[in-house]
Amino acid sequence: MSGHAILIDNARVLTLEGPPGPRSAQWHGELGILEQGWVFARNGTIEAVGKGSAPQMEMLEGESFLAVDASGLVLMPTWTDCHTHACWTGTSRRIQEWAELRAGRSYLEILESGGGIMATVQAVRNASMTELSDSFLHRLTAMIALGTGTVEVKTGYGLDLETELKMLRSLHRTATEVNSKFFPMRMQGTFLGAHAIDPDQPDYVEMCINKMLPKVLEEFPCVPVDAYCEEGAWSPEDTERLLRIAKEQGCPIRVHADQFNDLGMTPRAVALGARSVDHLEASSPETLDVLANSSTIGVMLPLCGLHLDDRYADGRGIVDRGGSVAVATNCNPGSAPSPSMPLAVALAVRKNGLTPQEAIVAGTWNAACVLGTLGEDCTSMIAPGQPADFQLLDGEQEGCVSWELAGAGPRLVVIGGRVAHQRAVAMQHIEKPFDDNAEESE
Repeated sequence: MSGHAILIDNARVLTLEGPPGPRSAQWHGELGILEQGWVFARNGTIEAVGKGSAPQMEMLEGESFLAVDASGLVLMPTWTDCHTHACWTGTSRRIQEWAELRAGRSYLEILESGGGIMATVQAVRNASMTELSDSFLHRLTAMIALGTGTVEVKTGYGLDLETELKMLRSLHRTATEVNSKFFPMRMQGTFLGAHAIDPDQPDYVEMCINKMLPKVLEEFPCVPVDAYCEEGAWSPEDTERLLRIAKEQGCPIRVHADQFNDLGMTPRAVALGARSVDHLEASSPETLDVLANSSTIGVMLPLCGLHLDDRYADGRGIVDRGGSVAVATNCNPGSAPSPSMPLAVALAVRKNGLTPQEAIVAGTWNAACVLGTLGEDCTSMIAPGQPADFQLLDGEQEGCVSWELAGAGPRLVVIGGRVAHQRAVAMQHIEKPFDDNAEESE
């Protein structure tokens, strides 16, 4: 169901208005709350936001619109999921491996038999672009139903030039089709050729830096570049070399670091001006000091700890040191098989030590800062002139997001001014000016 214009009335509105740039310190939990307010959007853009109940608006005369009475509910921006690996195929093999892990088989044994990440790599290599796009679209639909309006998706299940390009093309194709057929959801692709080292490719690191990266940038100039720095994957030296070259080519840079071992990559990433360092479960206090005293954002991925080993980044420590954090799902088949930003936010409060308010900022505003999407079209703020991307929570206060575990998601999701998902909310199709005091016609 969609409408040319939409009015949300009598909601508790989290506008997220506040200072520019990543939120930190006392601003990390700033939600810009209107205790009772209304929001009117038309042609995909928010035109007006006000306190109290919506007045009669002359601008609505002569056109129809959707009206939602949100009494007792919370309206907030859609989630920005700033770290996912949601484009993959071959799920059945990873589900079987999960059962084997629970039965006592080690991940190393699974990897040596061609499983783990290499099983997904093989499946993605064998998949057509259509198969890959269809699989991604299925997960994207689930994300939308859970309130996500902007999503970042990494490559990294190709580990060769042909498949890495196929993944980026698949993301572009999916984004184009969704935008043209449904609603203007925002998607950002990230090149993660440095996701692992293919044991079957000699000199993989050199090939990725000197051959794969230049070819990717020919087709996708300035695409964000990421790398996974960890024992058994990319070394700090090789990671820094890749990211330095990418930055010189105008690419935003990010890095997976400190998931299992603090190898010193975080200070290197900060020195390079990385947008974010993601994971941080093994970061030392000294590393957190460096991160918190920089403009680089720490991205918490608590679903990974829930699924793997119950280890979580010290989000509280970063915020208390004056730093900024974001929260994302890390949706992937190996360590975080979930599309749910509400669950990630709930875990960020329970396991990363954030307050409920800080976790909302981390999953919206600060996550948008990671992706560099806080320009004129800011989907993480409800204000006139901004895109009409918002969600109506299934609760009377914003704390319901972090209180509830694995719930059904928001009652209403609007993306680009169109209803992308609706559950348990009544909407009226109005063909006259909205007037709170007008008598109902017979």
